Amino acid sequence: MKKKDRFKQAEFAAMVGIVGNIVLAIVKWVIGVQANSKALVADAVHSASDVAGSFAVFIGLKAAKQPPDEDHPYGHGKAESIAAIIVAVLLFLVGIEIGKSSIEAFFQPIEAPKTFAIYALLVSIVVKEAMFRYKYNLGKKLKSDALIVNAYEHRSDVYSSIAALVGVCMAVLGDKLRIDWLEYGDPLAGLFVSILVLKMAYDLGKESIHNTLDHVLHEEDTGEYKEIVLTIPEVKKISSFYAREHGHYVIIDIKISVDPYLTVEEGHRVGKKVKEKLMKMKNVQDVFVHINPYYQ
Repeated sequence: MKKKDRFKQAEFAAMVGIVGNIVLAIVKWVIGVQANSKALVADAVHSASDVAGSFAVFIGLKAAKQPPDEDHPYGHGKAESIAAIIVAVLLFLVGIEIGKSSIEAFFQPIEAPKTFAIYALLVSIVVKEAMFRYKYNLGKKLKSDALIVNAYEHRSDVYSSIAALVGVCMAVLGDKLRIDWLEYGDPLAGLFVSILVLKMAYDLGKESIHNTLDHVLHEEDTGEYKEIVLTIPEVKKISSFYAREHGHYVIIDIKISVDPYLTVEEGHRVGKKVKEKLMKMKNVQDVFVHINPYYQ
């Protein structure tokens, strides 16, 4: 897939997330306030954080597609991972706020939410699951950390909506059956949502930070690259091989051993062959080849 097409698809997906989350956040907030549902309002805040998250992803993708320059010779691919970290931080802050609001509700007079809050949550679950599947599959296809993280934002919203749905149903049922303690199901669901959001923020932040710190592909993931190099007859041995992940692409540092009696020009030709072979492979952005003399 051409890089231009990759970024076009990724940016479109980010815009779908922005528009979708804005609509959901507004609808859930309005209905949550009218229905007097702490859980639905918390869910609306969660969706609002997804707007900021999708926007951060959009900005990250814009930056990541910029070509290498004098200050960034390795390109701007890590902008996607940085955007993913920003999203994780936003999720963490939202989780804290939702938890705080839900805990406070336990110390205030409780009133069961209206029944129509249930319908808003059902719609939210369907829409957010569809958005998750769309972005996750596209993120895997395009090897985009930012899109995958953003997809899991939608999945966390599905879980939070399910938790809110259970809580609202408990509270509505408690009100109808005159079972007072069931009415606390609504703020309890809000608290559960906050825990889900905090865990999601931790997991996604941890993975994104790992990818940002010059993470290299593990041995089992580099076999195909090495096999390609060893098809070149002049390459006697691969002395070292590092494939560094820079967002959606890989930069390879490789040391090869060749006949020590080759001329400088001949050695250069071998290095050029190695680079050309590797550059034809998917997601390889650049290759740096070091030539060593081979001694048995």
